[in-house]
Amino acid sequence: MVEKMKQVFPLPDGTVYSRRKKFEPFSVPPLEAYMSFLSNWKAEKLLRIIEKVKGIKVLEINATAKGGGVAEMLFSSIPFMNSIGVDTEWKTIHGTPEYYECTKNIHNIMQGKKGVFTPEMAETYRCTLEESSNVNLIDYEPNVVISHDPQPMGLAKHIKRPGQIWFWRCHIDIEGQTLDKNPGLFEFMRGWTHYYDAAIFSTAHYVAPGWAVPRFIIPPFIDPLSEKNRELSQKEIDAVLAKYNIDSRIPIIAQIGRFDPWKGLDRTIATYRLVRKERPCQLLLAGGIASDDPEGVRILNRILEETKNDENVHVLNLSLEDRIENWREVNALQRAATILMQPSTREGFGLVITEALWKRKPVITANVGAIPLQVLGGVTGYFYRNAPNTARKVLNLLDNPKEAAAMGESGRQYVKQHFLLPDRIADHLMAINLLVKGSINKDVCSECIISFHPWFKVRKR
Repeated sequence: MVEKMKQVFPLPDGTVYSRRKKFEPFSVPPLEAYMSFLSNWKAEKLLRIIEKVKGIKVLEINATAKGGGVAEMLFSSIPFMNSIGVDTEWKTIHGTPEYYECTKNIHNIMQGKKGVFTPEMAETYRCTLEESSNVNLIDYEPNVVISHDPQPMGLAKHIKRPGQIWFWRCHIDIEGQTLDKNPGLFEFMRGWTHYYDAAIFSTAHYVAPGWAVPRFIIPPFIDPLSEKNRELSQKEIDAVLAKYNIDSRIPIIAQIGRFDPWKGLDRTIATYRLVRKERPCQLLLAGGIASDDPEGVRILNRILEETKNDENVHVLNLSLEDRIENWREVNALQRAATILMQPSTREGFGLVITEALWKRKPVITANVGAIPLQVLGGVTGYFYRNAPNTARKVLNLLDNPKEAAAMGESGRQYVKQHFLLPDRIADHLMAINLLVKGSINKDVCSECIISFHPWFKVRKR
């Protein structure tokens, strides 16, 4: 095992990880274990920036430690940062069910879902964050604070201290037209950005206009050595399939991730039903419900009702209580799948796509959000157009296993080149170093967009 087998229950004050408090309930392998995934020049880049930022204290704040891609990355990046000499803590905010309904609505509206940002939503948001700011959320003096997504964004106004550097890290697919149609939401969000020193986006086309702070482009990443991505034995895979009564002899079309209205689950079900008419196969829909996502339960119940009469459909609500077990099961299910689908209608990035590519699986997804950064059409996967067209692609992959294997290998190499933890952490450290040293500030660089990797070339392929 590469991680301590401990449950993670945040402390009453929201602390998920803190060396200062002697609360380190999870870990990653040492730096040396990751170096084999890096080319020589990438390894040298990482080592150089590590020397420049040693001694800096960083605090990361998000909404939950259970479920979702943000928490997943933090479970690896926080101990990794500490292992290389950057003292990094992780805290979560406390919110009521009403608050999480509010922030989920904000999230959905920003991504293009029909809806209106109301004064009542604004009031719920303000009141919750004012309460969070009054409970001594930051009880020491970090040099840098990184706030993730809309949920904790408003904290900077209340608790930012003189001399601190605050980043807002946006992981979602911002729909510019929606902001234009919801000027109240646009002004609401812009009001919070005023208190930040910089923002980080997953890709350049998410950058919202009118937010006068330096903006960094840093895509998300996976940890190749985490329980979710490490190599598994066939025995480990078979044990998970047996637990859920899944027959490994029948090809598996799988979609694994949150039960979310943006994930294209209906598209996957429609595609499966067409394929099933032509070939024996089974459909696996597996995911969990994040604690800050009340909408997930409603989506899960609808999917269960729609598929209850098909014995070849497996809908799994994987428990998030034991993170290690959850990740191991997801790993096994991804490796057992023949084809992985994620035909999202909106997608901030899609870590599950990266995970599937890393496991050498052909992926069928959608040409939205930051997904085109990950999937090269016809090389590492296919893009969804409609159910009949996608069903033909699935049938072709089922009938041509060598072609599927070649596509999977291309995906593995592409992830190794672009989306692994140590390489992208180097980007974060360079952004931190630039602001801490004063090389960039919003007074003179409010319109700057900085990327440490030529992502535009990926977009122009």
